Amino acid sequence: MFGIGESENDAIEMLKKDHKEVDTLFDEYESKNEKSERAGKSEIARVICRALTVHAAIEEEIFYPAVRKHGEEMKKLVDEAAVEHQSLKDIIGRLESASSSDPLYDAGVKVLSEYVKHHVKEEEGELFPKVRASGVDLEALGQRMKARKAQLEGASARKRRSAA
Repeated sequence: MFGIGESENDAIEMLKKDHKEVDTLFDEYESKNEKSERAGKSEIARVICRALTVHAAIEEEIFYPAVRKHGEEMKKLVDEAAVEHQSLKDIIGRLESASSSDPLYDAGVKVLSEYVKHHVKEEEGELFPKVRASGVDLEALGQRMKARKAQLEGASARKRRSAA
């Protein structure tokens, strides 16, 4: 599963795993019947939004700052990714405040899916290969990201429990 010199703590492999998981969730959302499974679709959309929010946070707080320092080309790619994140956050905010019965809800999830697929393609096709070649300590970076992700997921779970 991991390439030479890669492990479960490899920052890039962690991010790729997140990408794959959210892609699977989008597929699951799309496979649900429009009317009869509205509640199930709504829950999947909530899970997608939480996963993307946590993923964006660890990239913005840890991954992007660490790789931004490795040359002008890397900085440009990270800047572009940060702008894409803002668009994703805007869509997530709209979905989180909308009712799943809103006639534009499914369209919002579809647009979010398309934005995420575009973002993932650029990260995995352009940014990640450059980061891997840059000499960044992906193991140490991955350990920091893993710890932060656990914090964010724990805070999210506590928030959901207190709201219930």
